[in-house]
Amino acid sequence: MSEDIIIKHCSPTLAGMKTGNMFSCSFTDAGEMRDTVRHWNHLLGKKGLRVLPLKFQNDRALVYVYRISHLSRDLKNDFVCRLLKERGYETEMPERCIARLVRKMKECGEFPHEIGLFLGYPPEDVNGFIENRAQGSKLTGCWKVYGNEEKARMIFAKYKKCTDVYTEKFAEGRSVDRLTVAG
Repeated sequence: MSEDIIIKHCSPTLAGMKTGNMFSCSFTDAGEMRDTVRHWNHLLGKKGLRVLPLKFQNDRALVYVYRISHLSRDLKNDFVCRLLKERGYETEMPERCIARLVRKMKECGEFPHEIGLFLGYPPEDVNGFIENRAQGSKLTGCWKVYGNEEKARMIFAKYKKCTDVYTEKFAEGRSVDRLTVAG
């Protein structure tokens, strides 16, 4: 898992604008994945981020990079709690929610629809996605929008701008560590 992959997929999270990002990357084996994740947790953990493989299969891992403080804040939202509790989550501790998400991914083999709540997507859009079975959204960008389309467009533009700036700064020689905002 290289720095450029993290920049490409996680810039808004590194900048403190977003709860989390997920991406898939290849590893030669589970040992390499564990060593790489340990390295990134050591480096980014000092800034309040955690790197977690959600699933490992066929030499590919689905990696979740998230801000612990943002996920904790998100899980205090009443609507988020209700959506997660309806799906078998205990929302008092973020770690238990993530453990439940990992179990659900292993059990069903696909993304549980509530996964957007772990990424900081608006709960009304996650709920809309679930209720409408991913159909009939007003807008598709970083996620499918069922609620405030104008606000979502602004967020999509902010995330794109952030990724563009981080990509440029990385190309100029700044490391992921230096680009990551503490918090």
